[in-house]
Formats: sequence, structure tokens, C-alpha cells
Amino acid sequence: MFLALGGLSAVAGYEMAPPRAAAWREIAWPFPRDGWPAGRAFRCDVAECGADVEVYLRPKLGFCNCDSGVADDDEVDRVSDVDMISPRFVPLRAGDVVDVAGMSGRIRAYDLDMPDGKRTAIGIAASHRCDLMAVAAQGSGDAARVRRATLKFLESREVRKWMTAAMEGR
Repeated sequence: MFLALGGLSAVAGYEMAPPRAAAWREIAWPFPRDGWPAGRAFRCDVAECGADVEVYLRPKLGFCNCDSGVADDDEVDRVSDVDMISPRFVPLRAGDVVDVAGMSGRIRAYDLDMPDGKRTAIGIAASHRCDLMAVAAQGSGDAARVRRATLKFLESREVRKWMTAAMEGR
């Protein structure tokens, strides 16, 4: 009996373990050109992240309120690029304050209405001086799982380094 319980707790621990940064692979930017440069896109499969998750991030230099940064959830809805995944998105609840690569901002979860069914999205808008880092993620899992995988990815040394350089215009 103790062996069975130990095996179950090992499986539960594996399922809850956050994805490693190495589990992510870069993919082509999937969105059409707009007024901002294309960003970077990454994918993590269900085996590594517990859900299929894609993350899209790009700086929008000179696009943030220099005094207040990201002020509220309406701003996250407008600037995080979730609308590029699908124009039919509905917030699940109020957003939260978040820190991404040393930048403060807000994070919010959404339901997406996609041609192949419902998906979950995460929108993040974080500011540094007068600049904005827009992050959108979509996944097949529930909002908590997609959020956890996205934030873990954004905490990786390589991504933090890129975001910091991109916000400095390098």
C-alpha cells in the first residue's frame, strides 16, 4: 500500500512540476505585420508543459504611459496582443499585478473562441519607462496551467536577457 501511495505522489509531483526552459522551442511569428515589429514566438508541447502552450512576445517601444505604466485590465485587453490570436476573447476574471523580467505590469486570463474550439489565453502587459512588453499566450489547458507555464518560461534566464535587451532597443 505504501508503494502504491508513493507511486501516486510521484505521478502527481510530475504533473505539477513546472516546465523547463529547455522544453520550449522557437517557432515562426504567426501573425501578419502590423504597426509594430514582429516579435518572438515559442511552443511547449503537452509532454513537457502539461498542455500545448504557445507564447508570443514583443516590445512596443514608446507605447506606454511614462508615469503610470500599465494602469488597468482594460489596457491589458488592448495592448497584450491576445486579439491577434483571436478577436473573440472574453476575460475570465479581473487581472493581477505581475513582475516580468524586472518590469511591473498586469496579467489576465481569457477564453478564446477559435475555429477548432475553445482555448485559453493569457495576456501580459509590462512596462519599463515609456516602453511596453506585450506577451500573449494560448494553450489547450486550463487558465492556471497555461499561466503557470507562461510565467515559468518568462522567468528563464535566456528570455529575461532577451526582454531586457529588447526594451533597451538593442
